[in-house]
Amino acid sequence: MASTTGGTARTLPRPHRDDWYIAVGGLLGGVLLWLPGIHARTAADDLVLWHASWAALVPLAVIAACEPLRRVRPRLGLLIGTAALTLDTVTVGSIATVVLYTDLVYAAVLYGTPASARRIPWIAGFLTVLGGVVPAALWRDPRGLLIGVGVGVVVLAPAATGALVRDHRDAAEAARLRAEQTALLAEMDRTQAVTAERARVARELHDMVANHLSAIAIHSTAALSLDDPRTSRDALAVIRENSVEGLAEMRRLIGILRSSGGDREPSATPTLGGLTALVEGARVNGLDVTLDADHGRVPAPVELAAYRIVQESLTNALKHGADGPVRVSLRQTDGSLRVRVTSPYRPGDRPRVPGSGAGLAGMRERSALLGGRFEAGPEAGLWAVRAELPLTEGD
Repeated sequence: MASTTGGTARTLPRPHRDDWYIAVGGLLGGVLLWLPGIHARTAADDLVLWHASWAALVPLAVIAACEPLRRVRPRLGLLIGTAALTLDTVTVGSIATVVLYTDLVYAAVLYGTPASARRIPWIAGFLTVLGGVVPAALWRDPRGLLIGVGVGVVVLAPAATGALVRDHRDAAEAARLRAEQTALLAEMDRTQAVTAERARVARELHDMVANHLSAIAIHSTAALSLDDPRTSRDALAVIRENSVEGLAEMRRLIGILRSSGGDREPSATPTLGGLTALVEGARVNGLDVTLDADHGRVPAPVELAAYRIVQESLTNALKHGADGPVRVSLRQTDGSLRVRVTSPYRPGDRPRVPGSGAGLAGMRERSALLGGRFEAGPEAGLWAVRAELPLTEGD
């Protein structure tokens, strides 16, 4: 069934199939009790104002018709059911009417709004106390408390049961949502870990191979352009040396990828002790490099980052720098390691080997991962690379 309000179609919720079964079953049960004359009260009872036995079927039919509303309109069903139960009290009554009313109270707490779920148990408790105290006080007979007991069974007990079931249902729903959030966070962590690992492998691949490939490209160009057997032989020697070293670096990277503990660097990870060999290799490739290192013990992550920054700076000096001295300086001061590499720079010079800019990005990422600072740019006719790496153990 659909209704249109203000041009917007709104579909009313349909009653649940089980609620129809409850309604039909309750109605049939009440009729089966009525046929042999089984009633909640006798016609001689003082409260009975409508003595015809068939009158008990009227509130029974009304309250049975409220059952399909127990999920879709629980508060409306309870209000109509309360009126039907009140009407039932002035007839010979039906036990089925009372049972169906308890179900309406239970459903109003379980399926109703949060406000209804809070208020109905309190109202039921108040009516229970009132139904026991007032008759006992008016009649001055303790047996009047039994009316309060009856009200408690019909109203308070189903309301309390509905509140208990609703609390358990809400707790289960909250647990399900927490589980979904945990799974979502775990998936996000996994994605971030994969992204971080891919970035780490990309940095390692670039830093390990770019230096050697750049030297190979430059010296192969020299060997092809100069018709000098000695120069070609020297260039081929440098090419072979860089090829062997590049192959060893590639094998090390493959070892990282195949390692079961992929988050750990293997023992062959470069250290600052290897800067001398790195500088010597740069000199073989044609750079005039001076190394000035003054540092103590440095954490492994900082050591690797500093090594890679120097390596990439020398690679950039080989590819893009002009002729002249290249200076590498490392200083340990104030809880940090400061790395500085300068090389000749002339704006407008074309690079000897094309570059992608990934080297600067990788150096900046390495510094950022350690919580350090990184700068690179022209400085007094030189190209200067500056990095400050905190000497703290990071992730």
